[in-house]
Order: sequence, then C-alpha cells, then structure tokens
Amino acid sequence: MIDRDDELAERHLAGCCEYLAAMETDLLPAGNGETGFDQARVVRLLLAVRSIGGGAEFFDLVKLRELAERAEDALAKVCSGPTALTPEQAKVLLRAAARMKELIPDPAASNQADIADILEDLTAPAAEERTSGEQRGASAASRRRAAPGPLQILLVDDDFSSRMLLQTFLSRYGECHIAVNGKEAVEAFRSGLERKRTYDLVCMDVMMPEMDGPEAVRQIRAMEETRGIVSHNGAKIVMTTAVDDIKSVAQCFQDLCDAYLVKPIDLAKLLGLMKSYQLVK
Repeated sequence: MIDRDDELAERHLAGCCEYLAAMETDLLPAGNGETGFDQARVVRLLLAVRSIGGGAEFFDLVKLRELAERAEDALAKVCSGPTALTPEQAKVLLRAAARMKELIPDPAASNQADIADILEDLTAPAAEERTSGEQRGASAASRRRAAPGPLQILLVDDDFSSRMLLQTFLSRYGECHIAVNGKEAVEAFRSGLERKRTYDLVCMDVMMPEMDGPEAVRQIRAMEETRGIVSHNGAKIVMTTAVDDIKSVAQCFQDLCDAYLVKPIDLAKLLGLMKSYQLVK
C-alpha cells in the first residue's frame, strides 16, 4: 500500500469540503420547493460527488466513497430521466452531503460510521422511478456499457515496456489502441467519437512529453461533455504513474479520472477495477 502523505490527504479532504459546500448551496433552493433547477446544475453536482468518490477510494475512505457513489447514482438517474430534481430528492441529497461533511474531520474513524439509513434513502427515490423491467440497484457503470462486442481500449504511455505489459494483458478483453503522449490520446479519442467507436477504457500515464495525462483527461472529458456525455457515462479512465508522481493524484481526480494505479501496475488490481466498472465479468 502506498504511503499517502498527510499533505496530500488534507488537500483532498479540503477539496471535498468545498465541493460539499457548493452542493448544499445548489440543492437548498430545490429542497425548499423552488423550480428552475436545470440539468446543468445536476451535472455539476454529479461531477462533484464523482470527484469526492474517486479520491475517497484512493485514500481507502470506504464509507465516504459509498455515500458519494450512491449520490452519484441518484443524480445520474435524474440527469438521464425526463423529470427534474424533486424537492424530496434534493432533501435526501442534502442529508447525504451533511453526512459526508461529518465524516471528513475524522477520516481514520469514518470507516466505522453507520451510514445505512442514508444509503437506503439515496436508493429509494431512484428505485421508485424505475420501470418494473429494470433491475434494482444497477450502478451507473453497469448502465453505461450497452454496446456489444469487445472492449475498445486506449493505452497511453511514452514508455514502451509499460505499454507492452498493458497491451499483452488487456488484448484478451478487447481491441487495444496505442498513444505515446497526451496529444495523440486526445486525437485518438476524438477520432473514436467521430466514428461512433468510443473507448470503454483508457489507461493514461501522468508524466508524458508534449501533453501530460491530466491535461489529456481534461480535454477528453470536455469532448464528452460537448456531446452530452457526462463522466459517469463516459470512458473509464485509469491513471498510471510512478510513485514519485503520487502528488498528482488530487488533481487527477478533480479532472475526473476514475482510478489511479502506481507502476509497476498490479494487473490483478486493474482487472478488479474493470470488473467493478462492469466492463468484464
């Protein structure tokens, strides 16, 4: 396990507090019954809990991650549905935000917290709105991949041996394309979108020439957004880097990557991530 220094953890948790304060500001009018809560604000909320959940997973903050993921699923349902956020949904999300704020001051003890009631409340509104033909409890990730056929995978790394390791392992699960820097990755992703052959998984190195990984992720997410694809429905992006660059992780999660692996890559962990995203069984 990586030794996550206090400065990095404190920076991430401080960012979580800022996201949660912004969430409460956005949600309070809707919770009070005010109308005009547009989809853009729902997407902004979804991106906030996405960033909180990704960082919480990296720091092994299990309960904070569970709350963020359940809030993301609830917001994703609103974002993809025909109706706007209801006052009842807004109140549940406000309670979830408040509970997450309670967990942050003592992260060491947060994994022992009882959050069952909030998780149940977050699940109920989405479940009630599903049709009888939908499976209850489906995650945002499992709803994302509906296209048949092998996975479309983009491997981005300027190191030949790192690329070959990933390509050898991942080629059994899908079609692997290669980029040697962030600029090539952005062009490959744009080409895929234009050909309607979008990537399911992107493994992105952090430190590369011409364009680094975080900048490439920002541009990829921006391309998805212009096409109406919010990050929970977009490509799953796993950042990879040497341990010396571990302080980049906070920025990577703000740029909406999904996970972070340190080289040499543990292929079992990578496969576990793919299973959690419902990309493979």
